[in-house]
Amino acid sequence: MLEHITIEPQTPAKKAVIWLHGLGADGYDFEPIVPQLNQPDTRFIFPHAPVRPVTINGGMSMRAWFDIHGLDLESRIDWEGLAAAEQNVVKLINQQIEAGIPANQIYLAGFSQGGALALYTGLRFNQKLAGVIGLSTFLPIHHPIECNPANADTRFFIAHGRQDNVVPVIFGNMIAQWLQHKGYAVDWHEYNMAHQVCSEEIEALAGWFNE
Repeated sequence: MLEHITIEPQTPAKKAVIWLHGLGADGYDFEPIVPQLNQPDTRFIFPHAPVRPVTINGGMSMRAWFDIHGLDLESRIDWEGLAAAEQNVVKLINQQIEAGIPANQIYLAGFSQGGALALYTGLRFNQKLAGVIGLSTFLPIHHPIECNPANADTRFFIAHGRQDNVVPVIFGNMIAQWLQHKGYAVDWHEYNMAHQVCSEEIEALAGWFNE
């Protein structure tokens, strides 16, 4: 099981959010946004990715869910690493189900590389999830992804910064359009920001949680 931080609500948890950090960060990265999301009955789980060499960063070892060879459409995908990371997230989901929170009350969220993993896992998970959130992220949609029909009605929140010079906004836009083309319910948001999150984005996400 992945090491993780758990933030419990003041009342017994009815929902859970599993939030995956970006490349080189850790589970503490998004812990401060919990009060802003204003979800009083929700447990937040922030896992730490394992430390591993990352090709795009010259082989430097850092926390990463899987290896990244490049961020263009021709780059090789680390399918083996992605599959291993997916299984680690599935274990976290199943842990919450065993703790009494049904799958349809569990959200997967992630930023950048963590967003790619959240989207990939959410599309393929064998039970309906409450929603999937991808912030400033990418997904290898130019390769076939076996989407599980169990999540055909799952909601997606996709957001990106127009000035993102790490993961260009076109990547987020492509994901949103690809999901919509497949019939998923998608909320797409663009913001005047770089590779980051902003208060307006968090406010929109809080509203989306409450819909």
